[in-house]
Amino acid sequence: MNICVLGAGAWGTALAVACSQRHAINLWTRDPVHAAALQDSRTNSRYLAGIGLPAGITIQSDMHASLSRAELVMIATPTSAMREILRRLAVLAPRLPVIWACKGFERDSARLPHEIVAAELPADTRCAVLSGPSFALEVARAQPTALVLASRDSEFARRMALALHQTTLRFYYSEDVIGVEIAAAIKNVMAIATGICDGMALGMNARAALITRGLAEIARLGTRLGGRPETFMGLAGAGDLILTCTGDLSRNRSVGLQLARGESLEQILERLGHVAEGVYSAREVRRIAIQHRVEMPITQAVCEVLFERKTAAVALRELLARDPKLES
Repeated sequence: MNICVLGAGAWGTALAVACSQRHAINLWTRDPVHAAALQDSRTNSRYLAGIGLPAGITIQSDMHASLSRAELVMIATPTSAMREILRRLAVLAPRLPVIWACKGFERDSARLPHEIVAAELPADTRCAVLSGPSFALEVARAQPTALVLASRDSEFARRMALALHQTTLRFYYSEDVIGVEIAAAIKNVMAIATGICDGMALGMNARAALITRGLAEIARLGTRLGGRPETFMGLAGAGDLILTCTGDLSRNRSVGLQLARGESLEQILERLGHVAEGVYSAREVRRIAIQHRVEMPITQAVCEVLFERKTAAVALRELLARDPKLES
C-alpha cells in the first residue's frame, strides 16, 4: 500500500519509519527547508534525532505531489493544525481514506478530532482514529508497541489493522471513536498532575493513587459523553495513561515536573519546543466536565496550577483535604 503521512514531527516520522517496513511511504512537511534537510541527512534531527529514514520513505513539501499515488492518508499533526490539513485534503484528494493520530481538543472550537473530520470531509469518507500507549522514539526504534484503531466503520478498522500490523507494531480495532479520543485528550492532563506529584517527591504510593483516580475521572466524563466503559480499561485508556504518567519521554509529565519546581508555564513551554497537548486540553476538559456536571477534582487542580497561579503545594493540600467518599 502507498501511504501518505501528513506531518513530519516526531510522531509522523515514527509512523513513517515503522510503516515503511511493509508499505511505500511519502512523508510530507509543510516546510520546504525541513523537507530538504530530511532528504539530505535522512534523519529528522529536529524532532526525532538518531533515527535514520529508510530508503522506502520519500519526503516532499508539496502536498499535491505527496498525495498523487496515495491509497491511505495518515495525519500526524497537532490537533490545532488538523482543520487546515483536512481542508486542503478535501480539495486535493477528497475520496482517500484517512487515519488520524491527533490527540486533544481543537483550541478555538473545543471539538475532538472526529468532529473536525466530520465538518471538513465528505460524510462517506472511510476514516479512523489511531491511539494507544506509544512514544514516538520507541516506535521508530521498532520496540514492541500495541495501538488501537477506532472507526464507526468496523470493517474499515479491521482491514487497516491487518494491513498495518507487523512484528513489533500490533494493532487492535474498535468502534468506540468517542471513547478513544476522550481518553487520549484527558490522559495528558493527568500526566501533568503525575509530573507534579513526582516533582514533589511524594513517592510511588501517591503516584499510583493519582493515576488510578485519574483513570476514574477519564471514565466518568468519557462514559457521560458516550464512550464505552471497556475502552477506558484498554490501550487507549489505561494503557496510554500509564505510559504518559510514568515515562520519561512524556512531554506532559515533563511540564508537571517543572511546575513542581516552581517554574512558570511560559518558561516551560518556551523551553520545551514541542506541543504539550495537556496544557491546551486541561481548560476544555474542565469546561466540559462542568457543563455535564461530572466531578473531576484532579483536572480542576491542574487548571488552577496552570492558569490561576496556584502553587503545586497548595493544590495538593486541597486535594488531600477532600472528604472521604465511596470509591467509584
